[in-house]
Amino acid sequence: MAKQCYYETLSVAKTATAEELKKAFRKLAMTHHPDKNPGDHAAEHKFKEINEAYDVLRDEQKRAAYDRYGHAAFEQGGGGGGGGFDFGFASGFADIFDEMFGDVMGGGRGRRGGRGPARGQDLRYNMEITLEEAFHGKKAKITVPSSIACEPCKGTGGKNGASPTNCPTCRGAGKVRSQQGFFTVERTCPMCQGAGQVISDPCPTCRGAGRTRKEKSLEVTIPPGVEEGTRIRLAGEGEAGGVGAPAGDLYIFLAISPHRMFQRDGANLFMRMPIPMTTAALGGDVEMPAIDGSKVKVSIPKGCQHGHRFRMKGKGMSVLRSTARGDMFLEAAVEVPVNLTDKQKKLLKDFEAESDQRTYSPESTSFLDKVKEFIEELAR
Repeated sequence: MAKQCYYETLSVAKTATAEELKKAFRKLAMTHHPDKNPGDHAAEHKFKEINEAYDVLRDEQKRAAYDRYGHAAFEQGGGGGGGGFDFGFASGFADIFDEMFGDVMGGGRGRRGGRGPARGQDLRYNMEITLEEAFHGKKAKITVPSSIACEPCKGTGGKNGASPTNCPTCRGAGKVRSQQGFFTVERTCPMCQGAGQVISDPCPTCRGAGRTRKEKSLEVTIPPGVEEGTRIRLAGEGEAGGVGAPAGDLYIFLAISPHRMFQRDGANLFMRMPIPMTTAALGGDVEMPAIDGSKVKVSIPKGCQHGHRFRMKGKGMSVLRSTARGDMFLEAAVEVPVNLTDKQKKLLKDFEAESDQRTYSPESTSFLDKVKEFIEELAR
């Protein structure tokens, strides 16, 4: 019985592109897969034909030979005396798994690609700074315990810097295949662990790992305006990778210690400003410190009340990656005198007797009037 045309088997035209061939193959292979048709010998035979057709047409050289000589191109001694090609079912079935599931199982590496050496792990370093350092920025030196590329072998893992060689078990593929009855099983090479390469003469210092443990000193630049939780990344300063693989990154997480005077909210600063009762009543000037080390003069108006807020524009924190600054807010905390002498007590009593409370304490007088009205309403 003559073989069916490979193009007819895949239901595509002779001018079909590689993508069209792949799409047709996937669709037919899923339909006729033996796992979906248990015990159906016709489906199994069809599945073999589909796999055989696709294995030829997806290869440019094989496809060109087929277009010229037909099936004779792949028969022993046919089609111009070539040695022929072997289309055993076992190898074809493994190809179907690569085509249908390779992107998921292998991460797009392809049939012959191993995992390769792993990238180094990222590291975290916690650093606490003061509010002043967050305002000005700073340069800090830190010591980080880490693994680094071995100096004697320069990270190759081989003695005197010798390069790894192809694994003799998988021949550099990183994978090995074995036949188990109807199936061909592909697994990671046990010799090279998927790297595809081995070290025949290991470096005596790192024993072939290509890495050694060591504390390294680094200089970190902290820009002005950083906030709590800011993360700084130092690329390539993490753990060293496997042989030939890049190192991981170092991430520095910043924490800002509490300040004895200022409270921070974004780029703005807040400070409680105690002032004497006499200054609040008569007015005056007071000097307050700013985060940049300067002093600001605050003019207290006559009759300043407790809780009054003063805004010092542009005297707050630096803004990250900007020349701008936030504001500083000062909240008046009027202080009531304590430990009065007899003379001071008499002066206050004379002041109270000679003054109209509604004039010098309008807010408290208004409040007491409201309290009185409320009590009277309850008594009715």
